[in-house]
Amino acid sequence: MEITWKTFAVVCPLIFLGGFMDAVAGGGGIITLPAYMFAGVPIHMAYGTNKFGNSFGTAIATFNYGRGGFIRWKPGFLCAAMSLIGSWLGALVVVALSEQALQYCTTILLPAVAIFMILNRNIGKKEKEEATGKKLYALSALIGLVIGMYDGFFGPGTGTFMVLAFTALLGYSLINASGNAKLVNLASNVGGLIAYIYHGNVLFLLGIPAAICSIAGNYLGTKMAIKIGGKFIRPVLLTAMGLLVVKLIFDILS
Repeated sequence: MEITWKTFAVVCPLIFLGGFMDAVAGGGGIITLPAYMFAGVPIHMAYGTNKFGNSFGTAIATFNYGRGGFIRWKPGFLCAAMSLIGSWLGALVVVALSEQALQYCTTILLPAVAIFMILNRNIGKKEKEEATGKKLYALSALIGLVIGMYDGFFGPGTGTFMVLAFTALLGYSLINASGNAKLVNLASNVGGLIAYIYHGNVLFLLGIPAAICSIAGNYLGTKMAIKIGGKFIRPVLLTAMGLLVVKLIFDILS
């Protein structure tokens, strides 16, 4: 496809906004993936280029959360390793499917995701006791594999699902859930990106400036989340959930 200044004008501001939201509460893919499609990028290239830009933004967010002490490293690394495997498997499925088959799969996933988001809209209001021992590591591995596969195959809402899973199943606070979500999401991004690059589904001319915008958005988002904490994260999380539900309903109707 031909990339013009209009392409950058559409994509870059939305990637910055998506990066900001993603750093705080996940769900940035709700904004970033459609941004490429609005700019006329073919669907497979949109998936790959989106994964490329988001990987760099997620890396800076992970660094900031880690430096602030908001990542549980041992269970986080296990979850990230399983997410890496899951995302790679999910991305292989995507590149093997035709566009029509991919649309059919998306149509099946959309209602299930919408229902899940609606049922979990009050997440994070009550603090829970953190999981420990074998339960902590078993649940961490399961979360990484399942959500990693979802991320590699479909994508939108992955970070939000991570935050929901870490708070609901592991008992993490919202700030720790956001930090660990970034670590795991980074692994799933890299796993998916490897598959997309191998199959030639990344537009680097567009992806590199998009990555810069993603880094800027993620940097600002993490700084705000760390400074203000759960009072800032919860409304952003609810906003992300609401946007995802609206997008899913729109996609179903269209």
